[in-house]
Amino acid sequence: MQRRQIYIYYSFGVLLLIFVKNVVCTIQLKEVFSWSTLDYAYANKYERDYAIATRQFIPENNLPVGIEIWKDKVFVTVPRWREGIPSTLNYIPLQQIEATKTPPLTPYPNWNANTLGNCESSLRTVYRIKADSCDRLWVLDTGTLGIGNTTQNSCPYALNVFDLKTNERIRRYQLRPEDINPNTFIANIAVDLGRNCEDTFAYMSDELGYGLIVYSWQDNISWRFSHGYFMPDPLAGDFNIGGLNFQWSEEGIFGLSLSPLRSNFERILYFSPLASYRAFGVSTNVLRNSSRTGDSYHDFFVLPKRGPNSHITAQVMSEDGIQLFNLIDRNAIGCWNSATVYGATNIGIVDKDDIGLIFPSDIKIDNHRNVWIMSDRMSNFLLAGLDHGDINFRIFVAPLNDLIRNSICEPKTHQNLNYFQTNLFDFNNRYVII
Repeated sequence: MQRRQIYIYYSFGVLLLIFVKNVVCTIQLKEVFSWSTLDYAYANKYERDYAIATRQFIPENNLPVGIEIWKDKVFVTVPRWREGIPSTLNYIPLQQIEATKTPPLTPYPNWNANTLGNCESSLRTVYRIKADSCDRLWVLDTGTLGIGNTTQNSCPYALNVFDLKTNERIRRYQLRPEDINPNTFIANIAVDLGRNCEDTFAYMSDELGYGLIVYSWQDNISWRFSHGYFMPDPLAGDFNIGGLNFQWSEEGIFGLSLSPLRSNFERILYFSPLASYRAFGVSTNVLRNSSRTGDSYHDFFVLPKRGPNSHITAQVMSEDGIQLFNLIDRNAIGCWNSATVYGATNIGIVDKDDIGLIFPSDIKIDNHRNVWIMSDRMSNFLLAGLDHGDINFRIFVAPLNDLIRNSICEPKTHQNLNYFQTNLFDFNNRYVII
């Protein structure tokens, strides 16, 4: 699939999308950044050469995993899975789209905050991040170096929150021992904004420890939920991605997305284990109540299967109830309109690219309803290696309305986009496990 070039200008807080070639009615994802290997915004060539000579920077060991968009910044995370990762939390100024498609990453908030120094003052490994409407960036530092059998927990899990207007960290919260277990691997985060900026909760998915950690901003405390729905499906652990067949049979709760806010300030948290073809959900009224951790089994619900070859990494839901998710088996982006019943017949594909979308790793919707996707060939990186003469990492963008146009997820005239508010809780009659 050939991608048409796109330029994005940021001006007066508004992103203007200008397609310079072959404008057609059906507009799919446009590639805005791409790299064979990542680079960083060193002060000068001497500093970069020194970092390479001392193995502080090994270009081929750097893999981007997460993205987020805030005003004129595209944030990019790079976990420290291998030696030579100089910075784990970074950004790209959107103005650089005009200058280059392969921009260097700038450490956020600065280089010092990304060095392997004191656990309390610097970041070790960051995966996925979330910016909220109160101009805060929520960053979970796993405190780890390495991956799999090489993992070292050199620092504790800590939630860091930055003020995006000042680029200052305004809180660091270290997870309690009761929040984690020896298998804990937390790679995803969702942020639930309620009545105001103080009424905010973060939900963090423990993929390998099979739990969900909740953090209250107002009370500055966390608690952990356990449930069988957080675990992998033993029949869904076989993957075929980018020409590789492998087994990730232990991968539990991973993708998280929040429904629009209801009139009673309640949302639905949808979640999917990575080794699974199902989605599950729970009311945030349950999650926000720390007394419910041991008495909430029946408050969680299961949705019908998506169908075969439908493993999901990241997912997101718009404020009008359109859910998008990365279908890594299909090199595609899927969608579901929450005004319809969840299931294979109501799940669509809004874009597919057997080259550019090999392992789509993260997906976000910005404040202007633009959809941003990162793909990074992660399975090749981990299991077979990357061809550094080829493009390996890409960031795409498209307006949400254009992406879902003429798909099964496009809203119909007069449809009730608040369907989930009235019908989702009829579990026994509507959502039958099949």
